[in-house]
Amino acid sequence: MLEYQKLNNITGWIVFLFAAIVYTLTVEPTASFWDAGEFIAAAYKLQVPHPPGAPLYLLIGRFFSLFTSDLEKVALYINMVSVITSAATILFLFWTITMLAKKLVLTNNETPSLGQQIAILGSGAVGALAFTFSDSFWFSAVEAEVYAMSSFFTALVFWAILKWESRADEPGSDRWLIFIGYAVGLSIGVHLLNLLAIPAIAFVYYFKKYKVSKQGVVLTFVVGAVIIGVIMSGIIVGLPSLAGSFELFFVNTLGTPFGTGIIIFSIIFIALLTYGIIYSNKHEKRVLNTVLLTFTFIVIGYASYGIIPIRSNYNPPIDENNPENILSFVSYLKREQYGDRPLIKGPLFTAGYPDVKRGAPLYRKDSEKGRYVIYDYRREYIYDKEHMVLFPRMYSTQSHHVEAYKERANLAPGQRPTTADNISYFLNYQLYHMYLRYLLWNFAGRESDIQDADWLGPTDWFEKDLPHYLEVNKARNNFFMIPLILGLIGLVFHYTRHNKDANVVMLFFFFTGIAIIIYLNQPPVEPRERDYTFAGSFYAFSIWIGLGVLALREWIGKLLKAPVIASSLALVIGLTAPGIMMAEGWDDHDRSNRWHSVDSAKNLLNSCAPNAILFTGGDNDTFPLWYVQEVEGFRTDVRVCNLSLLNTDWYINQMKRDVYESEALPISLEFEDYIQGTNDALYFQEVDRFKDRGISLPGYINLVKQRNSLVMAQTRSGDAVTTFPSRKFFLPVSKDAAAQAVPEDLRDFIVDRMTWSINQSTLEKKDLIMLDMISTNNWERPIYFSTTLSQANFLNLKEYTQLEGMAHRLLPAKLPGASQGWINTEIMHDNLMNNFHYRELDNPDVYYDENHLRFPLNLRTQFQRLAGQLELEDNKEQALEVINHCFAVMPDTSIPYDVSIPPFVPILLKLGERDKAIEITETMGDRAVENLAYLERKNTPYTNRDYYLNLHVLNTLITGLRNHGETDLAARYDETFRRYERMLGR
Repeated sequence: MLEYQKLNNITGWIVFLFAAIVYTLTVEPTASFWDAGEFIAAAYKLQVPHPPGAPLYLLIGRFFSLFTSDLEKVALYINMVSVITSAATILFLFWTITMLAKKLVLTNNETPSLGQQIAILGSGAVGALAFTFSDSFWFSAVEAEVYAMSSFFTALVFWAILKWESRADEPGSDRWLIFIGYAVGLSIGVHLLNLLAIPAIAFVYYFKKYKVSKQGVVLTFVVGAVIIGVIMSGIIVGLPSLAGSFELFFVNTLGTPFGTGIIIFSIIFIALLTYGIIYSNKHEKRVLNTVLLTFTFIVIGYASYGIIPIRSNYNPPIDENNPENILSFVSYLKREQYGDRPLIKGPLFTAGYPDVKRGAPLYRKDSEKGRYVIYDYRREYIYDKEHMVLFPRMYSTQSHHVEAYKERANLAPGQRPTTADNISYFLNYQLYHMYLRYLLWNFAGRESDIQDADWLGPTDWFEKDLPHYLEVNKARNNFFMIPLILGLIGLVFHYTRHNKDANVVMLFFFFTGIAIIIYLNQPPVEPRERDYTFAGSFYAFSIWIGLGVLALREWIGKLLKAPVIASSLALVIGLTAPGIMMAEGWDDHDRSNRWHSVDSAKNLLNSCAPNAILFTGGDNDTFPLWYVQEVEGFRTDVRVCNLSLLNTDWYINQMKRDVYESEALPISLEFEDYIQGTNDALYFQEVDRFKDRGISLPGYINLVKQRNSLVMAQTRSGDAVTTFPSRKFFLPVSKDAAAQAVPEDLRDFIVDRMTWSINQSTLEKKDLIMLDMISTNNWERPIYFSTTLSQANFLNLKEYTQLEGMAHRLLPAKLPGASQGWINTEIMHDNLMNNFHYRELDNPDVYYDENHLRFPLNLRTQFQRLAGQLELEDNKEQALEVINHCFAVMPDTSIPYDVSIPPFVPILLKLGERDKAIEITETMGDRAVENLAYLERKNTPYTNRDYYLNLHVLNTLITGLRNHGETDLAARYDETFRRYERMLGR
C-alpha cells in the first residue's frame, strides 16, 4: 500500500509539473483584455477593484509582483498566479479521481496489483489532463483573473472532503472539516463560485455518517443549500451589515465617535464565539465544537476582506465604490450597483412602468456633523399581480434585450410572452446556449472563437468548402466528441458501480453548472462569452472522463484476461482524449508574444496631447489604460475618465482629485449636485423662453446648481428631478483661450460660440458632468473622446472635434462640411507612423481572438481615414506611405482583412495603385461570396448580422470600383450582391 501511495503522490506531482509547463509556455506576457488589466493594477498597488473585490487574490498577486523590478514584467508575474494555482487545481483533481477510482477498483482496502495501479493512476492522469486542456479552464489559467484561483479552492475542498471520508473513523478526523471551513473562508476573498461545492460536501458527510433514506437525502440537500445561504447572507454580508447596525445606533443614537459601534460589535462577537467554543469543548459536545471551530475558521479566512476598507481609506487612484466605511463596504459586498435579477417570482419585460415605493434609507458618513445622514431611499418597484409570474426568465427592460426577446419568441409589438415562451427561452437560450453549448465546446469541439459560435457535431467533422474566416480561425477545434463520449462512459460506469459517489459528483456537476444558470437568469445579449463561469462543472465532468478509463479496462479485460495489458491499453485509449484536446487547442490558447491589449492602450494615450482629459467607454477601453498608467507609469499626465463610472458619485469625487501628473478635472458641480439619487437622469422638458435661441451651457450649469425652477420638475411619486429646457445649447468662446488650444493653421475657423443640439430625450449624470467640464475647462486642458465611443457619447459635438489618432479632440473651431469632425493630418501622421505600438501584429504565429481583432479593425479605419485625407490634400506620396505602413504592420496573414479594408480600394485607385486595389478587391470580394454561400448553406436566419456585414463589404467594393471606372470587376460581384439583397430585403 505504501508503494501505491508513493506512486500516487509522485504521479500527481508529475501531472502538476506538466500542467505548469504547459501554462507557462502559453501564458500571456502582459495584461489581457477584460478584467485582467484592472486586477493587475489593483494587485500591484493594493487598490480596490470592482465589487465584490478579490482581496486574497490581490494580496497573492502583490506578493508575486515583488519578484521582478522590471515594470513591464509585473503583469507576467501576476499572470503566473493563475499558472501555479491552475496547475495545483490539476494536482488535486488527479488525487480526487484516484481516490474515487480506488474505491471502484478495490473491493476492500487491499494492496492494488500492478494492473490495478495502472488503471487507478491512469484514470487520474487522463481526467486531470483532459481538464488541463479544456477550453474554458486553459483560457483562465494563462491570465490574471480570479477564476483560476477559484477553481483551485474548489478542487482543494472537494479533495479534502474525500480525504475526510477516508479517515472519518480515525481520531482527529474533524480537523479536515475545519480545514475545509478555512479554505472556504479564504476562497471568499477570491470568488464565490467555490461555495457551490458545499452541497456535494454535505452529501459526502451524510453518506458516511448516516443510513441513507429519502427523507435524509432531501434534508441533506436542504442543509447544503442552507449552508450556502448562511455563508453568503449570514457571514459575507450579514456580519458587516450587523456591524453597520451597531455603528448606526452608537453614532446616530448615542452620539459616540465613528467606529465605536464596530468595536463594540467585534468585542461581543468574538466573546460569544470564544465562549461557545470553550463551552462545547468543556462539555464534550463534539458536533457543536466542530461547527463553531469551522465557523471561526471561515471567518478567519474571510478576514482578508479587511484590506478593502483599509486601502480605500488611503484613497488610491483605483477605488471603486469607495468602500471606506462600514456602510459603503456593505453596499460593495452586496454588489448593489449591478441591480437585482428576479429568481423565483418577478415581472416579464412587458410589465410596463411600475409604481415606486420608498424603501429603506441610504446613509453616508458626514464627518462635519459627526453622524451618518440619510441621502436617499431605496426604491421598491410594485407591479400589478397580473404581470408577476413564477420563474421569470424574460424580464429585462433594456431596449436591446427586449428586441432580442421578441426575436427569439417571434412576438408581435406589444405581445406578452406566454409561459411556454418563457420556458422555451430558458431551455433554448439560458440552458443550451449559455451552458450546454459551453460544455460541448470543451469536450466535443468548437466552431470558432466568434461570439455565439456553436459546437462541432458529427455533421461538421469533415465539412468541406469552409469560408476563409473559419479556415484560418485557430479556435476551430474538433475533438470528434472523444472526451465527451469517454466522460459519458465514465458517468454510467460510476453510477453502476458506486452510485453514492456518483451522486456526489453529479451534485457537484449540477450546482456548478445548471444551478448557476438558474441563479444568474442571464439576459439575451452578453458582451462576451461566459463559459469561464462554469469551470467547476467541467471539472466534475473531467472526473468522469478519468473514470471512463476504468470502464475501458473492464471491457478490454473481458477479452484479453490479462489485467496489466488491459489496464495499459485502456490508458493508451483514454489518453487520446487529452491528446486531441492538446493538439487542437494549443494554437488558440498560446498567448505568448501577444502584446496588443497593452499596445492599444498606449496608442490611445499617445493620441492625446499632454495633460489631456480622455473619455472612454467599456472595460476593454479602460482597464488596459489603468494597467499601463498604474503599473508601467505610462502617460500618467492623461486623466482617463470612464463614462460608465462617471454615473456614480464616488467616481466623480475621485476625478476631482490630483493623481500622479494629472491635476483634478474641471468639475464645478458640488457633491450635493451629483450624490446618488440626485441628477441620476435629466429629462427634456421644453421651456418657451429657450425654445428658439437655446440655452447657454454655463448658464444651464448654474441653474442646475441653484435647483432653479426653470430646470426642475416633479415626478408622479413627488420627487424633484432636473430637466434640460432646450435641446439647443451654446457655449461662448473666449478668443484668447481658444487661440492657445487651436493649431495655428486652424485659427481662422475659431467660432465665437459653439452651438449644438442634443437629440436624446434623457441625459445621464455622466452627460451632465461632461457638459460641466466642457463649460468649466475654458480650453485650458485638451479634451478627447476615444474612437471606440458610440455617437451618443459625443453629445452631438463631433463636428467640433479633430481626429489625431485613436481619439477625437474637442476644439472651439468648425470646418466647413466637417459634420463628423476633421483630421489633423500632421499630428495623426506622426502618431500612427512614429508614436504607436504594433508589436507582433505582423506575426502570423500569434493568436488573436475576436476581441483582439476589434482593435486592429479600429486601427485600420484610422489609417484609411488618414490616407484618404492626405490624398484629398494632394499629398499622394505620404498617403501611399501610410497605406503601405498599415498593411506592413497588420498584414492579412496575421490580421485577416475585415470590414475596414474595402474603403482602401478607391484611395489606392486614385493613387494609381491598381494592382494592389484589384488584389484587395478579389480577396475581400471572393471571401464575401464564400461567406454568404456558407450562411445560406447552413440555413442561417436572415436576421443574422453576418449576412449584412458581407453585403456591406460587397456594396463598398462595388461602389468604389464603379466610381473609378472598374466596371467589369464590379459586375463580377454585383450579381451576387443583388441576389442576396433581394433575398434579405433591402
